[in-house]
Amino acid sequence: MVDVLVIGGGNAALCAALMARESGASVLLLEAAPREWRGGNSAHTRNLRCMHDAPQDVLTEAYPEEEYWQDLLKVTGGQTDEHLARMVIRESSLCRDWMRGHGVHFQPSLSGTLHLSRTNAFFMGGGKALINAYYRSAENLGVEIRYESPVARLELKEGRFVAAHVGAERIMARACVVACGGFESNREWMREAWGQNEYGEWTADNFLIRGTRFNMGVLLSDLIAQGADTIGEPTQCHAVAIDARAPLYDGGICTRVDCVSLGLVVNRHAQRFYDEGEDFWPKRYAIWGRLVAQQPGQIAYSIIDAKAVGRFMPPVFPGEKADSLPQLARQLGLDERAFVHTVQEFNKACRVGEFDHAVLDDCHTEGLSPAKTHWARPLDTAPFYGYPLKPGITFTYLGMKVNDKTAIHFAGKPSPNLFAAGEIMAGNVLGKGYTAGVGMSIGTAFGRIAGVEAASAAMEVQHAAA
Repeated sequence: MVDVLVIGGGNAALCAALMARESGASVLLLEAAPREWRGGNSAHTRNLRCMHDAPQDVLTEAYPEEEYWQDLLKVTGGQTDEHLARMVIRESSLCRDWMRGHGVHFQPSLSGTLHLSRTNAFFMGGGKALINAYYRSAENLGVEIRYESPVARLELKEGRFVAAHVGAERIMARACVVACGGFESNREWMREAWGQNEYGEWTADNFLIRGTRFNMGVLLSDLIAQGADTIGEPTQCHAVAIDARAPLYDGGICTRVDCVSLGLVVNRHAQRFYDEGEDFWPKRYAIWGRLVAQQPGQIAYSIIDAKAVGRFMPPVFPGEKADSLPQLARQLGLDERAFVHTVQEFNKACRVGEFDHAVLDDCHTEGLSPAKTHWARPLDTAPFYGYPLKPGITFTYLGMKVNDKTAIHFAGKPSPNLFAAGEIMAGNVLGKGYTAGVGMSIGTAFGRIAGVEAASAAMEVQHAAA
């Protein structure tokens, strides 16, 4: 019998497997995907949000604990467990040397990467390189890895893990870490959660999945059915406004459209619906998927003029380009008169001071609803560009309630040998909202903790049996 069974193949699962193995446990890792698609959503990531009190190698200035906490508090609207959140924050300052020891390399942020040089450490080669490094290290340490091994259900006894079922096979282990993602790729579950809007549309039918198609929520559903305590609400998720032309699955970070704060956004009726300049893009980009999801047809359009070109990371898909606003409206399929009126009203409302996209500047609108509170400049310089937007779902926040040892709770009581890490428990920290890089911080922090705790629980089982 193996000591620790890790279910999942992304960052959190690998951190758990590595830490359990380093703690002396035998480890089996089950990844549902084929080898070439291994790594889940982590393969699409770029960076880790890091607390630090002084400049460090690739990180500039300082990003102290309290500022990190306030950023998290703001984006979640207080829907977060402060104790667990601060554990993530503190762990983010301690994990990078361990990551380097497993082959992960870091690099300074590139220009145009959302003002993150102070707060986020970027992986050299991105998330795919990080995942590959962890797999190599796990193999070298003797972690057994099995691909194309989706777990259909868990066998539990009074909150204690007994075995996992993969097809007809029953795999027993002394302890288990569940790190197999959320349910964002389960179209039926997403449809049920989001329901129909006032237009009779099934909102989730127009969602694109930025990451892996393998996160079906099978074990999340199974654990709920077996009485595990849950955290979070099923429609809360990391939802980004991405290019509507992106693929259904695995489009990744390059499908994001980052020019929202530099222009305006309209829905299919050519009406604005939210403040595009509310805050810095790394703190607010992940609200826009939800905002677009609430619009008719789950479609919107990000509009900029020539002044914005070169100020944001260019998307993988070129925008519609036009020499006039009426022409752009026609190319986007929007009502020409309504679109031109919206832009003209916006332009008239702009009060331009000293434009600076690196600070919360004084360029704003007056007498316009919704207001644009920063970076408001008239769209008056041809050519004009338009990017169609749809909601891009990264991961869901409904998950397992855990304690600071990552033990899953049943009727308020922590399991002695069943732990959770990554997306399946991220709702403990992220009740709603998001800030760039914090998903990797959560997965790394609680993956490492889960690995140590699972190894410890396995040793206890072994000693008791002896």
